Amino acid sequence: MWGGRFAEGPSAIMREINASIPFDKALWRQDIAASKAHVAMLGAQGIVSAEDATTISAGLDTVAAEYERDGVPENWDLEDIHMTTESRLAELIGPVAGRLHTARSRNDQVATDFRLWVRDAMDQADAGLEALQRALVMRAGEHADSIMPGFTHLQTAQPVTLGHHLMAYYEMIARDRSRFADARRRMNESPLGSAALAGTGFPIDRDATAAALGFDRPTRNSLDAVSDRDFALDYLMAASACALHLSRLAEEFIIWASQPFGFVKLPDTLSTGSSIMPQKKNPDAAELVRGHAGRVIGCATALMITMKGLPLAYSKDMQDDKPPVFEAAGLLALSIAAMTGMVADTTFVTSRMRHAAELGYATATDLADWLVREADIPFREAHHITGAAVKRAEADGVALDQLPLDVLKAIDARIDERVYKALSVDASVASRSSYGGTAPVQVEARVAEARKALGMDD
Repeated sequence: MWGGRFAEGPSAIMREINASIPFDKALWRQDIAASKAHVAMLGAQGIVSAEDATTISAGLDTVAAEYERDGVPENWDLEDIHMTTESRLAELIGPVAGRLHTARSRNDQVATDFRLWVRDAMDQADAGLEALQRALVMRAGEHADSIMPGFTHLQTAQPVTLGHHLMAYYEMIARDRSRFADARRRMNESPLGSAALAGTGFPIDRDATAAALGFDRPTRNSLDAVSDRDFALDYLMAASACALHLSRLAEEFIIWASQPFGFVKLPDTLSTGSSIMPQKKNPDAAELVRGHAGRVIGCATALMITMKGLPLAYSKDMQDDKPPVFEAAGLLALSIAAMTGMVADTTFVTSRMRHAAELGYATATDLADWLVREADIPFREAHHITGAAVKRAEADGVALDQLPLDVLKAIDARIDERVYKALSVDASVASRSSYGGTAPVQVEARVAEARKALGMDD
């Protein structure tokens, strides 16, 4: 490959450190597609003969069929997927294979292949996230009026509906999808034809190869095109944010599945047992999703550190760009699939959720609001009165709406029997009817909007 420049071949150490075929073989589909687009353009431009272009393209199809059937061979002397494919092509069609590399370099070749791979990964993530959204919307619709405690600081705050809680994650995932979509639009430019760093003197048609590969346009600067890995960083940033959201959802299920909560019964298919304690049903899938978030973020950090001090244009450090992206994509896909299955198949113990909301003095804010609204008491004073009522209910071991009226009136004489209409968890939830609130009518409206956006009723 290096021609006559070197008198000796690489040492064993150099051979091992230089070879990327163990991981960049994952790019073989993209490499074949980009090579076919390139040779078709070379033929159309008369840079290679039509006969040679046809021979090369047919040979590439044969190589692709072999890879599909047998996998990509790992010959470290050939270094990477690009030389592996070109070498096999030469074995199949002879010296004409050497014309394929006309007007391109491995620098623009790998930049193109990697963009194509990342674009596919973005599309796969988006499809997986859409499936997760559908699961969230389905379960939210089932539980638009199922009452549970809402928490701040993991302390009971106000009653909410389970549907409202699940739709919060729908919104998070919508933002994740928007980040992947933004990143996809930004990266959808073709580096092919930038050659090593300065472009080429051959009369190539970069618009043709860009269109053939589904890019919006060719890149505008050859130096930037071969050295840019922003598209990979954009993917990892979006993947990191998404992994954080999946981790938060996983943590909710882990907490809810614990015996003190008992809010959910996780599906057997996403749980494991204990080797010594037969009663255990461990939320291992959710815990692994939680753990994967750290690894995805680590992948983003790894690539940022790799790129932080590189001068233009290509440096061999950039060979290390692919492993963190490949790892993150695999982890993210697993995490999305696991949480989609968990949302879809978990049994929600709504009676336990409601009981927890009733016991946690979750309607204290409703008492304060009632005092403001009906007794014309300043909120800070109402807050103090409510605190005294909660203290008394806690001492008596009862819910707020179970305190007798004479006890409430002893705390503040302005309280009357109308207050009980505000103290039940059902009344509390129903009253939160502002746009985006937890009232069942609002949850049902948001579910309907989401179903329409996802085409679930088409």
